[in-house]
Amino acid sequence: MTTTTEQVAGFVDPSVTTLLRFATAGSVDDGKSTLVGRLLHDSKSVLTDQLEAVEAVSARRGQDAPDLALLTDGLRAEREQGITIDVAYRYFATARRRFILADTPGHVQYTRNMVTGASTADLAVVLVDARNGVIEQTRRHAAVAALLRVPHVVLAVNKMDLVGYEEKAFAAIAEEFTAYASDLGVPEITAIPISALAGDNVVEPSAHMDWYGGPTVLEHLETVPVSHDLTACPARFPVQYVIRPQTAEHPDYRGYAGQIASGVLRVGEAVTVLPSGRTSVIEGIDALGEGVDIAWAPQSVTLRLADDIDISRGDLIAPSSNPPATTRDVVATVCHVADQPLAVGARVLLKHTTRTVKAIVKEIPSRLTLDDLSQHPDPGQLVANDIGRVVVRTAEPLALDAYADSRRTGSFLLIDPADGTTLAAGMAGESFASQARTTVQADEEGWDF
Repeated sequence: MTTTTEQVAGFVDPSVTTLLRFATAGSVDDGKSTLVGRLLHDSKSVLTDQLEAVEAVSARRGQDAPDLALLTDGLRAEREQGITIDVAYRYFATARRRFILADTPGHVQYTRNMVTGASTADLAVVLVDARNGVIEQTRRHAAVAALLRVPHVVLAVNKMDLVGYEEKAFAAIAEEFTAYASDLGVPEITAIPISALAGDNVVEPSAHMDWYGGPTVLEHLETVPVSHDLTACPARFPVQYVIRPQTAEHPDYRGYAGQIASGVLRVGEAVTVLPSGRTSVIEGIDALGEGVDIAWAPQSVTLRLADDIDISRGDLIAPSSNPPATTRDVVATVCHVADQPLAVGARVLLKHTTRTVKAIVKEIPSRLTLDDLSQHPDPGQLVANDIGRVVVRTAEPLALDAYADSRRTGSFLLIDPADGTTLAAGMAGESFASQARTTVQADEEGWDF
């Protein structure tokens, strides 16, 4: 998409560009932060004072050139160790598109941070060291991207300069990763050979790899098709707040405020309130203090209904023609993110949109084995960074969509009721985990890898 607006001093008119959210992932020292720094630097998205600070730190370390990884490694501990611990979010823009990127950690113990970074991403960049190829952490990152239904995945084979820019090295890694990610159900995979340190195929085409005729990383990011059309999905309106001013001007006003998660709502439309199942008609929609006839995702609005129904925070308003099913037995795939294990029988809180209910983990049918995508049956518990299937029984009904149909209303969190710690991120319904090829028996120690 091109823009007709003149750029002045790096300014890009947001009204004529699209937005792409993407996350980077890879093993430690694969060069994620260097890639992001190179993107920022070569696209002229770095402020002068930021670059001067990086140059000063690099000089104190005795480095001849600026260490571009420092543009994203913002924590002091990260700079001292040369690793990424936290998820570093950055914004930059070109004439063709605006970007929000999440540079996620590479250590195995921080894989859970990738769930945070990729949960809203339209694209994931998975880095692989050309010398090491596809390793277990690479497979884990591909699995998380597939589990979160990230529609586009870029395999960036980095450090090609350290393998002599050989096409065979790139082709072997690309073939192995593509086969693995395809088995997970990733819909689109693009492999790009790069050297983030030297700048090959990051923003500018490489002069060392004339055998590669595909796009650079930035070119692909600028041109990959991205759809943010939430209006194509059935309407879902989680209630955040009930507005009852009870003033002289508005003595009988009762409105239900929230953000439309998906779809379109219209005045006069018949709706159902879940989980109660009560029905009514939208009498009015207030947006920014004014009445409107129609509203769509992701607008924040206030709905007024024709009937006086008991509605509170956590209820879901949906069209009567297409409401979600309610259930107390949630079958889902989860990524466990807490240090303490999640065991069968655990009492938890389940947070779905604006609703939080008590729940019990009834079953953990399987844990995913990343090497061959097989299922480890009945593991009994999940530990940090495990991906597994769970069955959760809730104290109250929930109006859940399948995650495959809606990333907004098909996701939930499991929370420790004692201290509020997030235990697991869940995706309701079927997933790639239920389609794994084989089931293996656990060995004596309960491990299968």
